[in-house]
Amino acid sequence: MQGFPTELPLNGIGDAAAFALFSTAIQSRSARLGDVHALAHMDPPPLDIAARLVGLNAEFNQNMLHREVSPFATEVEARVIDWLAPLFGMRCGHFCSGSTLANLTAIWRAREAGAQCVIASVDAHISVAKAAHILGMPFRAVAVNVHGRLNRTQLGDVKDAVVVLTAGTTGRGVIDGLEPVACRWLHVDAAWAGPLRLTRFSARLDGIEQADSVAISAHKWLYQPKDSAIILFKSPDAQDAISFGGAYLATPNVGVQGSRSAAAVPLMATFVALGKSGLAALIERNMAHAEALAALIAADPRFELKQPPETAVLNWRLVNGATDAVLAKLAGTTSRTQIDGALWARQVAANPNADITRIWAQIASAS
Repeated sequence: MQGFPTELPLNGIGDAAAFALFSTAIQSRSARLGDVHALAHMDPPPLDIAARLVGLNAEFNQNMLHREVSPFATEVEARVIDWLAPLFGMRCGHFCSGSTLANLTAIWRAREAGAQCVIASVDAHISVAKAAHILGMPFRAVAVNVHGRLNRTQLGDVKDAVVVLTAGTTGRGVIDGLEPVACRWLHVDAAWAGPLRLTRFSARLDGIEQADSVAISAHKWLYQPKDSAIILFKSPDAQDAISFGGAYLATPNVGVQGSRSAAAVPLMATFVALGKSGLAALIERNMAHAEALAALIAADPRFELKQPPETAVLNWRLVNGATDAVLAKLAGTTSRTQIDGALWARQVAANPNADITRIWAQIASAS
């Protein structure tokens, strides 16, 4: 923080100087998610049109809590939900600031429908267990099989439960079997892999239409800036049970959040600019990146590939046990995860600008 005040300043330096100070710091001390070597986390570089519209939204300070101060943004959100919901067999929904809140919203709605406990795999996102804790519901983690999918033989009695299936686990990117479950409420956390429904890989999510609710992170594989996610519901009146009115509200507030930004505007602009086919092409490019890197790793005797990538996430380690030392050299371009208590490297193909030849050369030289 060199050059920044250590105490609350009494007098300011002015907009121009402050902007220059912060711009320099952000540009020099932020991860370059769009760099050709970036293939580490589920954090794609946002598309330019989306990033620019976030700034314009901020200028007008759109607040989706009050339709009268966000008339255009309210119409945009409704239209984007109408576009996306049918892809998942859903009927209604709303935006929220991330899939942590989307999962919380879904599990809250499940509790209102009579669910008494939450069941998910041990590889489910931590937001599922957090939601159960917040809502005062017992949580049970179910073992996964050798491929990392929820082991259905271990589900047990689920008739009074909300069962959460994951479409694209954080560590391995695998999709739980999406066949129906005889539970009180079925929720699919499709934060990562949900956008595959736009692509030629759509069938990998077949069965998702049987769910009661689906969560999607637009700031992941829809290439939006942070704080953009969607919760969708099958029943057209599902949101009524999680809506609250107030004397200061013209219409009831839906979901967990009160005030929130107009995140649907940049997403709709992205669809208008690229079309469904253009956005699908970016995701399919990421899928090709993961498959290409997996092939290179599998062909090198120094490496062990955990399994073929299902949703552009792959895991590898060094046969000689030096994975930790190699990952230290690759910090910033490769992430890490634990699988069955062992350390594995984790590569997430979320950056359309990635150069797999350069990334492989970097991995190979560090090993």
